[in-house]
Amino acid sequence: MTHLNLGRINFGPLVPSTVGFDRYFDAFETLEKAVTHTSNYPPHNIVKNNDNNYIVELAVAGFKEDEIEIELVKNELVIRGNKTAEDARSFLHRGIATRSFKKIVHLVDTIKVKGAHLDNGILSVELENVIPKDDLPKRIPITTVGKKKELLQE
Repeated sequence: MTHLNLGRINFGPLVPSTVGFDRYFDAFETLEKAVTHTSNYPPHNIVKNNDNNYIVELAVAGFKEDEIEIELVKNELVIRGNKTAEDARSFLHRGIATRSFKKIVHLVDTIKVKGAHLDNGILSVELENVIPKDDLPKRIPITTVGKKKELLQE
């Protein structure tokens, strides 16, 4: 009997009774690693508007639009911020961080990036879950063996 052990989570006998879920278990492992190795800078939100629409918000105060780069690489949304020039002002206190950053958000295959905008120091990246028609739930009709034979004879 196969047991899948992801840190403290043990899926035990679940694995042999599933088909095609092995990539999801791999994704759990990747997610576990990503959660433990990511920076909290810049702070971010992931907002669920409805079942198919999401927004990733990053607090990027002090960054200009041309200092931020957004890429979709395979199933990773990669957001980078690079400061182009140091501020020449003399600060008594500097509480707004302006260091460069790289934030990675792992996406499933069906998530598409709709667009991004910067407003009042908040970068918003709009995402949509586009499920192919073939992947939507389908009702499977059940036929009785006797009726099937009658239909074949007609």
